[in-house]
Amino acid sequence: MGYRVKEIFYSLQGEGAHTGRPAVFCRFSGCNLWSGNVEDRPRSFCTWCDTDFVGTDGPQGGIFNDAGELAARASALFPASGPRIRRLLVATGGEPLLQLDEPLIAAFHDTGLEVAVETNGTLPMPAGVDWVCVSPKAGAGLTIRAGDELKLLFPQDGVDPETYLDLNFRYFFLQPLAGPRIRAHTALAVNYCLQHPQWRLSLQTHKILGIP
Repeated sequence: MGYRVKEIFYSLQGEGAHTGRPAVFCRFSGCNLWSGNVEDRPRSFCTWCDTDFVGTDGPQGGIFNDAGELAARASALFPASGPRIRRLLVATGGEPLLQLDEPLIAAFHDTGLEVAVETNGTLPMPAGVDWVCVSPKAGAGLTIRAGDELKLLFPQDGVDPETYLDLNFRYFFLQPLAGPRIRAHTALAVNYCLQHPQWRLSLQTHKILGIP
């Protein structure tokens, strides 16, 4: 079937430890926690998801039968840069680990891209990824229990952030749950971080700036 990609675009990373860093985002189609269909939303693990990851009709999207072809498409979106610049590719979704594999990671590396993954953590991580960001979802369980950053959407019913602090991550972020109560959720996240300084606040700055 090849790699099914919803969209590929160049922007600034808006969340977490790499906030503000230029990156190419490769959004893979499909997710193992929600079909993307509105009628299935009440039965999903993350009923708040507002990302369109269905199909392959987005900008630069499509079905790529060859890992090198996809890597070249993504790399071409990065502007020319000097040798000191480490060019970042963020594999996201949906759930990128349904498709991201070692041949594609190698192809990204061959074009000079550093590979970061944003995952829900329920699937095994292939070898070779340079930066691992796990965003747990209530009730979904975790297969990936170590990485670079754990980014928890907050608040989630039935989720105590402290239960994650024994996991082996370099950074722990709370990110206010988006939606109509974003202001209240942001206040809760700020207060929680102040009371539990192991956690840092992550904001969706790309939404604040109005960029992709």
